[in-house]
Amino acid sequence: MTADALRSVSLTRTGPATFEAVNERGGRLTMSSAGTEDFTPVELLLAAVAGCSGVDVDALTSRLAEPTTFRVSAEAEKLRDADGNHLGPLTVTVEVTFPDGEAGDAARHRLPDAVARSRDRLCTVSRTVQLPTPVDYRLA
Repeated sequence: MTADALRSVSLTRTGPATFEAVNERGGRLTMSSAGTEDFTPVELLLAAVAGCSGVDVDALTSRLAEPTTFRVSAEAEKLRDADGNHLGPLTVTVEVTFPDGEAGDAARHRLPDAVARSRDRLCTVSRTVQLPTPVDYRLA
């Protein structure tokens, strides 16, 4: 694995059921269990799926026309069954509108392909969730 291919975050407990994640660039994000205003880890996963696809769709369409609205949401039901705790099928909803005119028409025309490319190839987060990806745990 090359250094520019590795992605990592570290997590530190900052209080009861509250944690701070720090990335390699120094960005910080607080998360906690349900019951506070902070995002839960599951909500962060949903945000990561929506955000990753949002970045893809934006890059592929906004060069043609600046969107007038741009919203991406992700939702899934939390399940507890024989497989343990997990999410059921995820639904990502993309709502993007463009101004009237030739540039907006071109962006609208590209939008379905941009969403499909994000889903099928580009979005690292949703592709990781879709593919069987091993998760190994180690004690330090």
